[in-house]
Amino acid sequence: MLIGFAWVISLGGLVMLMSFIELKKAGVICKDVKIYIPGNQYFIDKQEVNNVLHLSSNTLVGRKMDNINIHDLENKLKANPFIEFAKVYADMDGILCIEISQRQPMMRIMNQYDQDFYVDQHGLKVPLSENFTANVLVANGFIDEPFAGKIDTLHTALARDIFKTADFIRKDSLWSAQIAEIYVNQNHEIELIPRVGMQRILLGNADSLETRFNNLRTFYKKALPQVGWDAYKLINIKYANQVIGVKNDNMKKDSAKNAASDTSKLKKDTSLIKH
Repeated sequence: MLIGFAWVISLGGLVMLMSFIELKKAGVICKDVKIYIPGNQYFIDKQEVNNVLHLSSNTLVGRKMDNINIHDLENKLKANPFIEFAKVYADMDGILCIEISQRQPMMRIMNQYDQDFYVDQHGLKVPLSENFTANVLVANGFIDEPFAGKIDTLHTALARDIFKTADFIRKDSLWSAQIAEIYVNQNHEIELIPRVGMQRILLGNADSLETRFNNLRTFYKKALPQVGWDAYKLINIKYANQVIGVKNDNMKKDSAKNAASDTSKLKKDTSLIKH
């Protein structure tokens, strides 16, 4: 009986406390609006938040908190394509807090239909922003991925392969520094454009990326220092068990012979390199 009586007293006290809090909240006046936008992307700022909500902080300050539709404010923010997450809440001091998490673009695609859009870290298409241009890897060429101007998933296998390749490059310090651009050729094969060297790197698709990039790393370390960075016009890493170098036609014949001789010696160290 004593335990039961203690439970009744505790529940009664909790109900009274909750009622007191609700009564206090009902009388709370909005004194200020605080907007928090963490991160180093600037697709949306505080002024843009006000524009999205179709109001200014002055229209909220002075109003009773229970007259402010917090869920409606959240839904308006979440409808913005640059906002991944939005939370609106009020504290007991009369401060209306708005927390926003922006989408993080990972790459930019320019498709064959002259459409331009970002792809975020979740593989979702995001429109461009008038406020900010993200410094991300760009993919262009014969890309048939359509864009309807709104948040959307990637529809084609090619676009998903491009995303997978860009994500792999982004996570590797060497390749993120070396690869300047992704290009899709007429055969719908992925090519990589390096910052150092005049050659193209033919990747093909996004299968076995770790193995093929490791092969390319070996080629960079053992072959190119011997023959020069401009000895090849194409480096083919489409196949998981070899690297094929297509020589530059502009190289002099004697230089080409020396390059062939040097790289044949390297075959003793690695069976991956072919000409």
